[in-house]
Amino acid sequence: MPRARRPVPRLSATVICLNEAEKIRGCLESVRFCDEVVVVDSGSTDGTVEIARQLADVVIERDWPGYVAQQNFAKDQARGEWVLSIDADERVTPALAREIQQVLAREPAEDGFRITRHVHYLGRWIDHSGWYPEPRVRLFRRKKGRWEGVDPHYDVVVPGGVGRLGGEIVHYTYDDMADHVHTLNRFSSILAQEHHRRGRRFSWGSLLLRPPLEFLKKYVLKRGFLDGPQGFYVASLSAFYVFLKLAKLWELERVGPERPWHREGAGSGSRPPLRRDPGP
Repeated sequence: MPRARRPVPRLSATVICLNEAEKIRGCLESVRFCDEVVVVDSGSTDGTVEIARQLADVVIERDWPGYVAQQNFAKDQARGEWVLSIDADERVTPALAREIQQVLAREPAEDGFRITRHVHYLGRWIDHSGWYPEPRVRLFRRKKGRWEGVDPHYDVVVPGGVGRLGGEIVHYTYDDMADHVHTLNRFSSILAQEHHRRGRRFSWGSLLLRPPLEFLKKYVLKRGFLDGPQGFYVASLSAFYVFLKLAKLWELERVGPERPWHREGAGSGSRPPLRRDPGP
C-alpha cells in the first residue's frame, strides 16, 4: 500500500516511466526516504503501474507528450518544496540519500544541485567515455526549476545558484547491445525530426566529419579505452548515433515527413523508451 501522505512534503521524488516493470521497484525503493513519490506513466502494459501503486504516493497515467513536457508535468504534480528527479532504471545510493537529507536540513541557499551518475553497461561500471562523471541538476526547488531543451535532450534550468553533491545515482542502462541500438535508432528519429522542424539543414561536411570526431572524443579524449571493450562500444555507438541523426535529417529534406519512422518514431506524441538521453 502507498504510504500515508505527510501534510507538507519537503522533498518529492518524480519518475516518468513506460514499461519498466523489471526495474521500477528498485528505483522506487531507493527514494523511500523522500516525503512524497510521484510517478507519471505513459501507457505501460507490463505491470509497471501496479508496482508503482504499491510504492508511490501518487501515480498518474497520462499520454506521452514528449520528454520535456512530461518531466514538467511530473514536477508540477509534486507538492514538495524540493524535487528529486530520477529515471526508472536508476537508483539513489544510501550515501546520496543521507547527503540530500543533510543538505536540505541546513536550509541551503542554492536553487539546485548537480548529482553524478555512475553507469553500469554490459556488465561493467563505466568510469570514463564521457559517461562519468556526468553531473546533472537532479535536485532542485520545485518553484524555481524548469525542464528545458530539445527532445530527447533536456536538462533542468534554475535561476539561482547550483551546488554539487558528492553522492551518486547509479544507472542500470541498456539491457544489452540490441537495446542500446534500438534506443539510438528511436532517439535519432526524434532529434532529426526536431531539427527539421526548426529549420536546421543537412551538410555533407557534418556527415563526413562529425561521426569520426565523436568516436575520437569518446575513446581518446574522454579515455574510453580505459573502460575496456565496453568503452570501444560506447565510442562506436556514439559515432553511429551522430551518423543516424544526420542521415535522417538528409532523408527528411528529400522525402519529407511521410515515412513510417517520421510518423511513429519522431513526433512528440510518440512513446519511445524513456531514457534520459541517448548516452547513459
